[in-house]
Amino acid sequence: MRVFIIGFMCSGKSAVGRELAKLTGRKFTDIDRAIEHRIGPLLPWVQQNGEAAFRAMEAEVLGGLLQEEEVLVACGGGTPMGADNMDRMLHAGKVVYLDVEKPVLVERAKRVGGDRPLLFGLKDAALETRIHELLEVRKPVYHRAHWHVAATGTPRDTALKIADLAGWAVYER
Repeated sequence: MRVFIIGFMCSGKSAVGRELAKLTGRKFTDIDRAIEHRIGPLLPWVQQNGEAAFRAMEAEVLGGLLQEEEVLVACGGGTPMGADNMDRMLHAGKVVYLDVEKPVLVERAKRVGGDRPLLFGLKDAALETRIHELLEVRKPVYHRAHWHVAATGTPRDTALKIADLAGWAVYER
């Protein structure tokens, strides 16, 4: 089964994906890390080449992952927004949306989101405004996911919820 984890920046997709892979023995791919492996650090690359070039590369990496039969993927926050990416994921496997409330996302972004190309350099009210604007556009697409999981606990708690939804055996509780 193919499972794609989607959600906003700082929602925990990578941490949950790594934990889910550890608990179930599944192969895990983080799209942003796969792109970094090709081009190096994302922020300077996106600043130099633009978001459109990044989204094209993201769609290409996703296309490769769609060819694999068993895959667990943490998508970038904007992955479902590009081209027909969401439709391709919905057709190819199960899409799980990590639902995190906006105030929690803002706090996480203040702590660890400074390297995100779409949030770079933003602080306080400007950061909150940008997150609000992006969420308004992205939520309708995120809500198309097969499964919605409130990612309010630890990555392990969230990973266990997804394992249950997928019917995957957990080797370590």
